[in-house]
Amino acid sequence: MQARLLLEDGTLFTGSAFGAEGEKTGEVVFNTGITGYQEVLSDPSYCGQIVTMTYPLIGNYGITRDDFESVAPFVHGFVVRRHETVPSNWRAEYSVDSLLKEYGIVGISGIDTRMLTRMIRQHGTMKGILTTSAQSVEELRERLAASPILTNQVATVSTKHVYSSPGSRERIVLVDYGAKTGILRELTARGCDVVVVPQDTTAEEIRHLNPDGIQLSNGPGDPKDVPHAIRTIQELLGEYPIFGICLGHQLFALACGADTEALKFGHRGGNHPVKDLRTNRCYITSQNHGYTVNEESIAGTELEVTHINNNDKTVEGLKHKKYPAFTVQYHPEAAPGPYDNSYLFDQFLEMIREHKQQNPANPRQAELAAAAKGER
Repeated sequence: MQARLLLEDGTLFTGSAFGAEGEKTGEVVFNTGITGYQEVLSDPSYCGQIVTMTYPLIGNYGITRDDFESVAPFVHGFVVRRHETVPSNWRAEYSVDSLLKEYGIVGISGIDTRMLTRMIRQHGTMKGILTTSAQSVEELRERLAASPILTNQVATVSTKHVYSSPGSRERIVLVDYGAKTGILRELTARGCDVVVVPQDTTAEEIRHLNPDGIQLSNGPGDPKDVPHAIRTIQELLGEYPIFGICLGHQLFALACGADTEALKFGHRGGNHPVKDLRTNRCYITSQNHGYTVNEESIAGTELEVTHINNNDKTVEGLKHKKYPAFTVQYHPEAAPGPYDNSYLFDQFLEMIREHKQQNPANPRQAELAAAAKGER
């Protein structure tokens, strides 16, 4: 069966269909990972996007349920040069084709993914429509123009109910903006008592859970589309130690008075070099984001830049100068991917313990009480 991908600039790619039949629109992006296509497909941060894999062979090790990063995929389409129909892996339970069919995701193979990637790099991320239908190009163009880019992705991918992964050590409230399983895995591996809450959980509801620290997860879309999350972070900042990842990093920056902006084509892959400004050490990181914190907007806030991207010098890490809180733009929990960034979870727990020892009385609560006393 034939499949077609039409971009908003009029470029048409025609190839072979695999996965489900149907039609979806979305933001066309590319990922440079050589491995990790299952993590890409199951990462909630790709919600609403048509993902192009730059590596030419996809599907050779199949799909394994144990390696999922979410309950179900949220991508709107999958674009590859060649997909392998018969995977070779003793752990494989089924193929990429079967996975896409199960979840109604359209795939296209046999197109020049290198050309498509170069176009996105040159012109920026574009909206596209991926279809197996026989409609005319003009009809597809009209349908694409009439289809808006999603703005409610976080509400779509976040859990709807509170759930927990019991542990014997620090209690961490993980705010789920589209959290990957890897974050929960890293916290529970350290014995944490993790409570996962929906993205619209209020500050007061989080306080009732009596956390030792708060983890802000990754997630899809524009951070400015989640204003309630920004307000919640503002209310909790200083009361509890905070660690933010990806979208959580961007929301934290907005909550502290900085600004965010869209990147031309984003960072997506497992090979992005990031420099720690405190040690001058370079780490290879896994990334998936289309927005970044504007570095100029940080001036005048109480934030300090701790990491930068060695490729384009964008902000990759922040630390609050006054309160126990830090964030990174990349994914220290990524798997498969570089594992040398998992130490950040240890730093988070160390920060929680130091905060308890040095501040038996919550500093933010004392500050608010003093302010209230002054008003009286």
